[in-house]
Amino acid sequence: MSPTLLTVFAHPDDETFVVGGSMAAAVEAGWHVASICATRGEVGEIADPSLATPETLGAVREAELRAACGAVGVDDVRFLGHRDSGMDGTAENDDPRAFARQPDDRVVAQLLEHFRDLRPDVVVTFEPGGVYGHPDHKKISRTATAAYDGLPGARLFYAGPGRTMFRELVDGMRAAGVSTEFPLASEDFGVPDEQVTTVVDVARWLPRKRAALAAHRTQMNAWLAALPPEWLDRLLSRESFGLVRGTLTEAAKRSLID
Repeated sequence: MSPTLLTVFAHPDDETFVVGGSMAAAVEAGWHVASICATRGEVGEIADPSLATPETLGAVREAELRAACGAVGVDDVRFLGHRDSGMDGTAENDDPRAFARQPDDRVVAQLLEHFRDLRPDVVVTFEPGGVYGHPDHKKISRTATAAYDGLPGARLFYAGPGRTMFRELVDGMRAAGVSTEFPLASEDFGVPDEQVTTVVDVARWLPRKRAALAAHRTQMNAWLAALPPEWLDRLLSRESFGLVRGTLTEAAKRSLID
C-alpha cells in the first residue's frame, strides 16, 4: 500500500501556495496524496467579475481547487462543508455557518473520520498563527493538530514561509524595482524562523505548481498577476515547514516524504 500525504487547509488556494510543489513531488514518488479543505472560500475576493458572483463563488472555488489539485496529480479532494469566515472583524464572522464559529470538537470529529479512512503517513496544515492571522487558518491548525493527536503515528508538519526568507524575497524585489505591495505582507508575516525545520526546494515541480496556481483564477489578485515570472518562480520555488510531531531526520529537513 502506498504511503499517504494529507494536506489540511481552510480555503481553496491555501494548499497551492504552501505545499503544492511537495504535493507534486509526493505524487511523482508514488505516494497517495489527499487534500482536505474546511470551506469553499465563499467570501474570498473575486479578481475578475466575469468569473463568479458572491452567490456562485463557493462552487467556482471548489472547481478551482479540484483543477489545481489535478494539476499536481491529486484527485482525492475532500470538503468539510463549513462556510468561509472572512477576516477578523468582518460581517461574515457573525454568520452561524462560519467555520470559525463551529465547535472545535465537531471539526475534530469530522477530521478524525478522514484520518481513520486515509491513515496518513504525513499530515500538513497551517502553523498556529495561520501565517497572517486569518481566523480560519488558526482554527484548521488547531483542529487538525487535535485530530492528529487523537490518532498519532504520522509526522505532522506546520506550513508557512519563514519570516526572514520572506523578508529577503521582498527586499530583493524592492531592490530590483518590482512591486512589493503584497496585500497581506507585514513585519510579522510568516513563521518565526526558529520554528522552521524543513525547507523544500520544489523548483523541479514549478511547472505543475504554476499550473495549480493559475487554476485559482478568482484569487489571482493584481499584485500576483503582475509579478514578473522570475519573481513568481522565486516566490513559489521553496516551501517551508516545521516538524512538530515525529522525528526530525536529516532527510526530513529537505523533504516531507523522505
